Amino acid sequence: MDQIDERAGAAASDAERGGEGAAPLRPASARYAGGAGPGGREGLHRIAPNNRFARVGFGFSDLAPGRWACLQFGLAFEEGEEAALAVDAAAAGFDFLAADGSSLDLDHVPGLARSLLDPQVAWIPGPALLGADPFRIAFRVPDQASGVVVTLRSWRNTGAVTVADPVLRLGAPDHGPGPRRRPLGGEGLRFGYALAEEIALVLRGQIYAARADEHAARVRLVYRDRTGAEIAPPYANAVSVPGLGAVINLAARPQARRFTLTLRPPPGAASVELDFSVWEDAEDPPEAELIGLPELALEDAFRLESLCDDDLLDAPAFLTRLADRLGLPGGVPGSWIARSSAGAAPILARARALREGPDRSARIEGDNVVLSLAGLPDWTLPAAPDWREDPFRSVAWRLAYQSLAWLLPLAALPGTAMRAQSIAASWSRANPWGQPADGLSLHPAALAPRSDVFASLVADGDEPARVEIAAEAARHGFALAEIVGQNTLARALHGIQAAAALLALARALPDFAFAPHWDSLARDSLAHGFDALLPEGGDFAEAAPVRRLDLVSHGQAIAAALGESEPGPTIRRRVEAALPGLAGLLDPGGRLPPFGDAPAGLDHAGWIARLSARDRNLVAERDAAPVPDGRTAGLVALRHDGMERGWGHFALTYAAQSPHGHRDCTSFTFATGSRRWIVEGGGAEGVEVGPARHHLLSPRAHNVAIADGVEPMAGSGLLTARVALDGAEALRLATTVHGPDHDHVRLFLVLDDLSGMAVIDRFRRPGGALAFEGRLHLPPEALVALSGPRRALAQQDGRRLDVVAVPLRGQAAGMDAAIGRNDRPHAMQGFSATGAGGLRPTPVLRYAFTGRDTVCGGVVLAADAEAEQRLLRLLADEEVRRLVEA
Repeated sequence: MDQIDERAGAAASDAERGGEGAAPLRPASARYAGGAGPGGREGLHRIAPNNRFARVGFGFSDLAPGRWACLQFGLAFEEGEEAALAVDAAAAGFDFLAADGSSLDLDHVPGLARSLLDPQVAWIPGPALLGADPFRIAFRVPDQASGVVVTLRSWRNTGAVTVADPVLRLGAPDHGPGPRRRPLGGEGLRFGYALAEEIALVLRGQIYAARADEHAARVRLVYRDRTGAEIAPPYANAVSVPGLGAVINLAARPQARRFTLTLRPPPGAASVELDFSVWEDAEDPPEAELIGLPELALEDAFRLESLCDDDLLDAPAFLTRLADRLGLPGGVPGSWIARSSAGAAPILARARALREGPDRSARIEGDNVVLSLAGLPDWTLPAAPDWREDPFRSVAWRLAYQSLAWLLPLAALPGTAMRAQSIAASWSRANPWGQPADGLSLHPAALAPRSDVFASLVADGDEPARVEIAAEAARHGFALAEIVGQNTLARALHGIQAAAALLALARALPDFAFAPHWDSLARDSLAHGFDALLPEGGDFAEAAPVRRLDLVSHGQAIAAALGESEPGPTIRRRVEAALPGLAGLLDPGGRLPPFGDAPAGLDHAGWIARLSARDRNLVAERDAAPVPDGRTAGLVALRHDGMERGWGHFALTYAAQSPHGHRDCTSFTFATGSRRWIVEGGGAEGVEVGPARHHLLSPRAHNVAIADGVEPMAGSGLLTARVALDGAEALRLATTVHGPDHDHVRLFLVLDDLSGMAVIDRFRRPGGALAFEGRLHLPPEALVALSGPRRALAQQDGRRLDVVAVPLRGQAAGMDAAIGRNDRPHAMQGFSATGAGGLRPTPVLRYAFTGRDTVCGGVVLAADAEAEQRLLRLLADEEVRRLVEA
């Protein structure tokens, strides 16, 4: 245990180092629970291995809203920790506080992820994935927050964890847009939902006001019958106010106050409308807003858990119990599914077809069904599967298998529709709710597409199988409605998929009592989901180009399904506006820049062509007009087609990064002479756990700079200048990813003919020695040789690329190359993704600079001596120097 104290204490000493202007905030006190306690000296804290329960909480006050902040602390695990390679060995929870100390239930904090246990969370890896430096977590301080309680808790650790001297540093104001706010002033906010059999809806949310007020806001209720006519008040749980109708007061005392509205409809009600606003007659109405979207659920008796109880019900028995709970005769479930719709087109399957082309995941060979899933070898489906199969020990394969998406191409083959229905019914019988054959079948990545499949297979056919499929479709609808109503996945593609599948189920079962409610819930979720992920301004929330294209594909499929009913037209407009910008990112070889998660084997140009309108060629249009920056937010791409030299392409990402995604802000790729020279480490899709995934997500797998040996964190980048020079273009970025102690600027100079480029970093940290290193990843087939401490040569296919280190302020500190170094899991280097869940060795070139207070330097990449000299002259130009020093 003494060694733990020594390591934690050493890390804590490192945490005290910091630049001027980044004075640390310290917690007022520590609170322990579940077996955590003091660590033997002031500032040391021990967290016992008591999953979720052992925890220590630290309170910080005097936060500065709208700034990026950095929490750092020393961290040490016991020797022999079994979770040494876990990416989530421990957890850090964040509870942000308003000025009066009330908790803010925020739906999005940049740098953190939503959680059920804590409002926001960041994961702490095991000791084998950590270096000796203090652990750091960066986040943007919410606009409404003036304090935060940070809870460090046990998660997967099997031994005690020691935490030393946590401090919080505040950086400069974030110049980018903050998370969306939902003010209740002016027109307010409106929501509308269809009701199910006059069952009560429970709506939960939180209201925040700049000052505490007992009458901060109100919600006006209007119930309507099936014809749309208003049902006059009084309503349960509401008061009638002259001129307004039925109203519920929403207090903001304290400032951030959660509320629960039980909306019990009057007889004959088929829908309800809610109008959130401030009181019009208030003399000094407070600045009130909704914190996040309200959560919506059916009353407890009609929640899935309550309906199933502890019984292992098959799908038809589930419907029988539902009818009994409603007090309906036993024959009612049959009438619910008697007129199932054979025309309920699968929405998610259409999005997959846009992405990959025709679905060939299943085929018939003799009497066998052969599956080809997740890029793994073919596998023959057993005659009687038990639905626990895992032939390749692959999470990706299991998700694809449990999704049953492969049943759709199987059902489309001649004479196999009934066989597909029989297999679907087999899955239903083997998976009673509460005891799945494979727990991964409940993951949204499997649940949503499987619901889409059940919606498609509900059609005339073998009667017993059809009844089972329709009943299973209804049960899946209950599960999806609860996921969609909770808004947990609202800012993720999984949330869009869940809502789209719920819409498909509502259409497949038009006579089902809950179908109208599902339809309205799905539409509302899709509208808000696209508001968050693809707003009118075109600023994608997702950083990765392939994920942006995934979102556009789902948007097109959903818009087609909705037709002219909202939010279909709104989604269609956004998709049509965003697609040309994505097409403009393609390199002449037909690939999108491989930033973020970029699955291998996708034909990006073909994908975009399938998305394109019939009378337009968006791939060709990228040459006809410049790509509007607003449509490719956080990304820049330049290209050149040359008859003699060959094509060239440069791409850059400066999108905001989170702790759970790729740390690739300011990374770039470069191709010249029709050869890709500077590449990316590749996507982490299919790499579920361990050092491989940790490496691919880390900055070490990307072409970024690392200051003082400390890896970049969550943060944002801002394109501050884009200047046309003599035969070149300059792009200047300012970032927050290196924390409050380092002022960072990265400058790119790209020659117009893309025969060469330069990348320059400038770091400032007053008060002492300063150093940084940059990384360049080359393709596995490239050969790299060092000819000195400041020069390297790369070769492939008879072409060459010279790399020259250029110090502008400070001194060059050498250059080295690594291929496949993995002696320390936390510092792996020289690897890229194989596309099949593994890693392959690849050359990575590292260059370093050192100095005091300010260090500035970088590398010139040139295909020939002329390009090198042109770039060196540009770096000596006064205008370029001003860009670097500004």
